[in-house]
Amino acid sequence: MSAHCDHHAPQTEKIVNLSRYRQILWIALVVNFVMFLVEIGAGVQAGSLSLLADAVDFAGDALNYAVSLAVLASALAWRARAAVFKAATMIGFGLYVLGSTVWSVWNGELPQAVTMGAVALLALAANVAVAWMLYAFREGDANMRSVWLCSRNDAIGNVAVLLAALGVFGTGSAWPDLVVASLMATLALHGGWTVLRQARNEIDNNAAEGDRHGHVH
Repeated sequence: MSAHCDHHAPQTEKIVNLSRYRQILWIALVVNFVMFLVEIGAGVQAGSLSLLADAVDFAGDALNYAVSLAVLASALAWRARAAVFKAATMIGFGLYVLGSTVWSVWNGELPQAVTMGAVALLALAANVAVAWMLYAFREGDANMRSVWLCSRNDAIGNVAVLLAALGVFGTGSAWPDLVVASLMATLALHGGWTVLRQARNEIDNNAAEGDRHGHVH
C-alpha cells in the first residue's frame, strides 16, 4: 500500500484493504506457528543451530503477527508502540543467536546436512508465500513495515540455511552452520533497529501533533 494510495483512496477501499490485511496476518500467524513446530523438532534432531535459530524466528514472527492483529484497528500511536515491542523481539532474537553461536564454537556438533536442506526448502516455500501476500503492504506504517521485514528476512534466512546445509555436506564441518546463524542474527539486529527507529519517529510525530492540537484548543 503506497503512501499515495493511502492519502487518496476512498474510505471503502481502505476498509477492504484492512480486511484483506487482517486475513493475511491470520494466515501468516498459522504458517509461522506450524513451521516453528517443524523446525524446532528438526533442529534438535539434526543438531543444527541455524535451524534452531530459524525456529525461534518463526515463533517470534507468530507472536508479532498476533500483536499486529491485536492493534490493527488502533490509533497510529498504539500501532507504533506495538512496533517498538516487535523491534525488541527481533533484536533479542539476534542477540540470542549470536550468544548461541559463540557457545557452539566450542561445544557444537556436526549437523545433519540432508535434514537441514529439506526443512530449509519447506521453510523457504512458506516464507515466500507469506512475503508475497504481504508485499502490497510493505510501505505502510512502522507496524506494517515490521511485518513485511520479518517475512522478507525469513525468506533470506531460509536461503542462507539451505546454503549452510550445502556447506556442511561439502566440507564435513559445522562452520557453515555457525556462520549462517551469525548472519541471521545480524540481519535480525539490523531489521529490529530499522523498525525501532521508524516507530520512535512515529511516536514523536504523534506526540508533537497532539501538542499542536492542544495549543490550538
